[in-house]
Amino acid sequence: MGRNTRKRRSPLAIKVTAASAALALGGGGLIWANFYASAHESNNDAWGGNRTKAAAAQVATISCPDVGQKLTNVPDKARTDVAGELSNLDRQITEAYQRLATTRDAQTRDANFVQNSILQPLKDRRQNILDRIKLEITRVGGTAPGDLDTLANCTGTAADQTNAGGQQGGQNGGGQQQGGGQQQGGGQQQGGQNNGGQQQGGGQNGGGQQQGGGQQGGAIGGQAGNGPVAADFVDITKAQANVKAKPRNARNASKGTFTTRCGVNTNKNHNTDNVIVAPGVKNGAHHLHDYVGNQKIDAFASNDTFLQGGSSCQNKSDLSSYYWPVVRVQDGSQDFDQNNDGGGKEGNVGKILTPVQAQIKYVGSPTGKVVAMPQFLRIITGDAKTTTNGLANANAHWSCTGFENKVQLTEQYPICPQGSKVVRSFAFQSCWDGQNADSANHRTHVAFADANGNCQNGFKAIPQLTMRLVYDIAPPTIENGQVKNAYAVDGFPEQLHKPSTDHDDFIAITKNGLANKIANCVNRGQNCS
Repeated sequence: MGRNTRKRRSPLAIKVTAASAALALGGGGLIWANFYASAHESNNDAWGGNRTKAAAAQVATISCPDVGQKLTNVPDKARTDVAGELSNLDRQITEAYQRLATTRDAQTRDANFVQNSILQPLKDRRQNILDRIKLEITRVGGTAPGDLDTLANCTGTAADQTNAGGQQGGQNGGGQQQGGGQQQGGGQQQGGQNNGGQQQGGGQNGGGQQQGGGQQGGAIGGQAGNGPVAADFVDITKAQANVKAKPRNARNASKGTFTTRCGVNTNKNHNTDNVIVAPGVKNGAHHLHDYVGNQKIDAFASNDTFLQGGSSCQNKSDLSSYYWPVVRVQDGSQDFDQNNDGGGKEGNVGKILTPVQAQIKYVGSPTGKVVAMPQFLRIITGDAKTTTNGLANANAHWSCTGFENKVQLTEQYPICPQGSKVVRSFAFQSCWDGQNADSANHRTHVAFADANGNCQNGFKAIPQLTMRLVYDIAPPTIENGQVKNAYAVDGFPEQLHKPSTDHDDFIAITKNGLANKIANCVNRGQNCS
């Protein structure tokens, strides 16, 4: 971005696209806001260092540690209260975001304004919440993490540092190797998905994209000014093949499959809640979900009400909830939620796309028999906050019809050739601890099998849920370093609509012995539905 040589520049009105932008539950992430600065002013502030401010639009970010990721052992009796406190962290950061966006003049006059008036008060308020979380855990006999107090501090980052700083470690595929080649169905291989040039938080030159009401989004791009950008896309015909062979089946392998047909959400069953992560919190997801299967899932649903929800599945004994973030095409259009929380108010814009196909299939283990899933088992696969947390828990798989057995992408969206459709697939964790239907961080009660398909640490193999969503999307084009008619998965506003933030959610809810029928079908090597 070039510098403006004029001494002063007329102030421009600020309009925040995500007026109520909150972070992923747990208070982790980046907060984005635009401001205009005067040229040649010293900036010796919390961002570290003196430099001349550019007279063009800058992007200031606030990065806060993800508290929820640290809470791996919260006693059951404290989980509801702790979830409420994590929601309070989100609200605090939202308020800081709004203050950052509406104090532009004060920031240009006082180099220490952000630190003294936004970051320090935010730290103090976060510390109060952390103290309450510790109290909630200890009062029921639990032990709070010893380093919880270190998560109070949030840091500011200057605009020219955001591209390099968006991904915080683990960006080389690291944790993506979960399960290696053991993923069944649709060639859904984990890991090896670094197809040259996949810029995570880098190369984001979206210049000229509109950031709410005419502001130039500069380095962020996208219809709402928070991504995606050209570097988030790749011509799949030029991507390196990366799908590994599946592990060889042992003699005792469970080779069957069970397919449940639940539709593609043509009835538009949407909401922006997440009952797994944020029970009782309206708009806890901050992005819109498609729901198939159980038809009565929202923030206030519970084990007591799940069985009353009805189902979109052909097998009416399958009341499970299958839900995922919607995909939108950013072609300048808007949808019904353009002025809603979780929608346009939080940077999720464009026309919502309904899949043309949704295949939901349970598959077996290559090393042995599986046990039935427990009632009300909750599984989240992938990480909606990889821009904050890195790729350790990423489990996104993007491809095109005709290429699924060759290329599976995590860090880029595919541009498919004519006649080919976009495919978005998931392979859920297939090992269960044998005791818990959920865990404090919604991860540690389930795990991926190792590269040979074995469950570790005493975990038991369960039928592996796989999902394959197919979309008919006109291929985006890249012109002069900008992407036209981009598509992107809904996400938290600070996550920049990165492909790696894709994730999927599942609650196992069955009746009439269906869970056992699925396991028995898989174990017998049959193909059932």
